[in-house]
Amino acid sequence: MSTEHIETTGNGTAEQPATTTPATATPTTTLSATTPQTAAAVAAGTYPVAPGVRLNVRSGPGTGYAIVRVLPEGINVSISCQTPGTTVSGYYGTSNIWDKIGNGEYVSDTYVHTGSDGYVAPRCG
Repeated sequence: MSTEHIETTGNGTAEQPATTTPATATPTTTLSATTPQTAAAVAAGTYPVAPGVRLNVRSGPGTGYAIVRVLPEGINVSISCQTPGTTVSGYYGTSNIWDKIGNGEYVSDTYVHTGSDGYVAPRCG
């Protein structure tokens, strides 16, 4: 089982990791939790990572790609483009959308509060 994030409880123990399934051809997202996105984040073109989550950044759009770094809790990310990849169940639901946040850096959209269950940026190509 792969882990797309690392969550800790108040006593410092790790919680259950996210589960994943193989990618499908069309993006799907089922929202399961919401938090308001700040006006400042929207104005700056950045999106907040789910609260309490240290998020794995991967070299490609899927859990089969190497982890290149881990984002700290409370960070916002800029999304340059989005692409389908491995389906992940995360804080904001289940989706196969992956957000490109840098050169060769992707995060699962299920841990980024974009305010949408679909694409909010151009497709990567």
